[in-house]
Order: sequence, then C-alpha cells, then structure tokens
Amino acid sequence: MNPHAQAAAVTNRQIKTGPIMAALLVAGFVGLFSETALNIALGELSQLFAIDATTVQWLATGYFLTLGILVPVTGILMQKCTTRQMFITAILLMIIGTVLAATAPVFGLLLAGRVIQAAGLAINLPLTQNVIFTIFPPHKRGAAMGIMGLVMLAGPALGPTLAGLILDTLSWHWIFLVTLPFLLFSFIFGLAYLSNVNEIRKVSIDAASVILSTIGFGGLVYGVSVAGDIGWTSWEVMGSIVIGIIALILFAVRQLKMEQPMLNLKAFSYPLFVLGVLMSFITFFNMLSLLVILPMYMQMALLVTAFTTGLLLLPGSLLNCVLAPMIGRMFDRHGPKAVITPGTMMVVIGYAAYSQFGTGTALWLIVVTHIVMMLGIGMVLASVQTNTLSSLPRQYYPDGIALTQTVQQVAGAIGIAVMVSLMSARQSSYLADTANDAAQAAAAGSSLVLKIGLLLAVVNFLLSLFLKKPEHQQAAK
Repeated sequence: MNPHAQAAAVTNRQIKTGPIMAALLVAGFVGLFSETALNIALGELSQLFAIDATTVQWLATGYFLTLGILVPVTGILMQKCTTRQMFITAILLMIIGTVLAATAPVFGLLLAGRVIQAAGLAINLPLTQNVIFTIFPPHKRGAAMGIMGLVMLAGPALGPTLAGLILDTLSWHWIFLVTLPFLLFSFIFGLAYLSNVNEIRKVSIDAASVILSTIGFGGLVYGVSVAGDIGWTSWEVMGSIVIGIIALILFAVRQLKMEQPMLNLKAFSYPLFVLGVLMSFITFFNMLSLLVILPMYMQMALLVTAFTTGLLLLPGSLLNCVLAPMIGRMFDRHGPKAVITPGTMMVVIGYAAYSQFGTGTALWLIVVTHIVMMLGIGMVLASVQTNTLSSLPRQYYPDGIALTQTVQQVAGAIGIAVMVSLMSARQSSYLADTANDAAQAAAAGSSLVLKIGLLLAVVNFLLSLFLKKPEHQQAAK
C-alpha cells in the first residue's frame, strides 16, 4: 500500500466515519432536496406574491446561479480554512436561509433565503467529497461515494414528490420548515464528531480570479437559465453567454500563469480526469433535465396529477437508495468498467423506451422504465465521480472536486434550460401544424428531447469503454 493509502487508513481508524458521513450527507440531502422541492409550488407562489412566471422562476434560477458562482471558490477555501470552519459555515448558512425563506412575508426575502441556502450547499457538496477522499483509503472510497451518489440522486428526485404531499396537506412554508430538524441534527453531529482532516496551506485568494470565475460561471448559468423565458436569440441571453465564455477563457489563462492558482487546471493533464469530467457533464445534463421533462410529459401528455406523478416515479428512486451501497462495493471490488459500462447501457435502454412513449402509454411501463433508468444512473453517477477524482494526485483533490462539482451544476442548469426550451418549441410547432391537441403536442415535445437524451446516453456508453482504474491504485493494490 502506498503512503497516501496508509495515511488514509490510519485516519480512518482514528475517527468515527459513520457519524461524520451522517452529518455531511444529511445536510447534502436537504440542500439537494431544496433544489427541486420548491419547483412544484412556483405557480402557487406566483399568485400569492402577485408576480409573473418569469420573476417567480428566479427561485430556481437563483439557486443554480449561486451554486455555479460559489462552488469554484470552494477549491481554494478548502485549502485555506479548516474542515470544521467550512462545515459550520455551510450548515449555518443553510439554517439561516431556510428560516428566512420559511418566514418570508415578501418575495424578495424568500429569494434571499434561497440564495443563502444555495451558498451553504455550495460549500457542503465539495467539502463532503473532500472529506470522503481524505478519511477513506482508495479501496473503500467506492462504497462511501456510493452513499453520496444516493444522496445526490435521491435529494432532487424526491423533492417534487415530498413537496407535493406537503402542499396537499400543509402550506408552502412547510417545504422549508420540515428540513430544519435534519439540519439541526447535522449541525450537532458535525460539532461532536467532525475533526479537521484537510491540509491547511498558506494560499492567497486572487481577487481577479474570483471576479473572472463569478462572471464566467455566473454569466453562463444565468444566460441559459433565462433563455427559456426570453428566447435564446435575445441580446440578454446571447450577451450573458458570450461574456461568460470570454471570462472563463481569461480565468483559465490566468490560472495557468499563476504560481498558486485559485483552481489548479493541471488536473486536466490527467486523461482519466478529463474522461470522467466529460461523462459527468453528460450524466448531469441528462439526469437533471429528465427530472423536469418526465413529470412535464406525465402531467401534460398523460394528464396525471403532480402528486401521482411523484408516486409513480418513487419506486425507481427508492430502489436506487437501497442498492447504492451495494453498487459502491461492486466498484471497489471489480473496478470502474464492470459497474459504469453496464450502468450506461441501462441508461441507453431507458432513454430508448422513453423516446417511444406517447399519450396512450401505460403507467406501469413508465414505472418499470424509470426503475431501469434510475438503477443505471445510480451505477454511473457516484462511480464516475470516484474514478475521476481517484485519477488525481492527493494534492489536486480540492481542485478536482471544485472542478467536477462546478461542471455538474453548470451541466444541470444547461440541461434543464436547453431541454425545456426544445420541448416547448416542438410543442408550439406541433400545435401550429396540426389540430389543437395539447396532449399530443406535449408527447411530441418530450419525445424529441428524450431522443436527444438517448443520443447523449450512447455517447456516454462509448466513453465508458475507455475507463480503467488509475495506475497508482493498481500499483497500490
């Protein structure tokens, strides 16, 4: 076993990994649950606060925008601040944001609460991955990341279902209030068990890099997020995207020239890392857009209620939760290709079935297809992240985590914006060319974007064929 693995094993024996994982993952689940849970209440909130649909959509856009801006900064913060400082800051931000949103009398305070919530999650997600890669040796990381993958998948997937149940029985305030006990649990467990496991370095925060990163990722996420409402050809959208891309290019050039960069882009010199980033982008692009498109199809084409939609999609999410630890152990035992390639194939099968659905599709067929799809995504999601980060030397972990988390959030924002826009355009085109049948139009729109998802899933399958276990892990083994 190499020195890094030995150090990690020693650390693993000295600290209680179970309570630490519980503290970090419960907070992560709450943050990712909050990412999608409020979407089902946007119509009600629009009427309540007397605002238009474009304005109320900022409750979702602002969340993504905050994640896209702040996640890249966490790479250097994890080197500058202790693990406990980062954790306490993250949980306090989430608690403050949740309380502010739950008690907001006006829309502005509700939006501010959402932004503060997202700021806490932007710290928590990279911190959790960094802690996992520090306290677990390589041969146990797959199982640990499998649990994190469960959280990253279950949080957004269960959000609309649980929020629908809450709205049917209580007010929208409870979408926030119900999460407070879990955040308090996470805070108490973290204070009691989480120790400082990261290496503190004397690094300075470069103001120019922070500004370029904020403009770059913020402009890109903002542009694609509002494109569905104001059009992809509007000056606001095109200007935001172009300015974002230019800022990202300048940011990358600056990082490569700095002795101590905010984000060390040398991580991209490792082929397995680049391959993993590409697969992560496609996975999150498809996954987060599917979580929006599929319920839209079921409610608009099949005329199923929002709550029933959530119940029909629940078995796939629950099965993934049950199997996540087993998938992680399979990754540890058999390596990436034995888990990820079959997973990508299951996603291809799921999309192939979805793309053929119409207005007369049986509900049981949707449930079965969703189970196949979620199991495939579960096999890909955490395993790709584990192999991607394991391909880097230990000193690049904070940078690699910040880069992969940023790519995932940006991919999700782009995926939702692009797929919803294409679905809406196809619906409008269908209604203009044929009879005024809204259900058929919704089916035609969803079929188009699901075929695009199928194409991307095939690309991911082909990329998975080039995966292998990092050489330094093979040598350690």
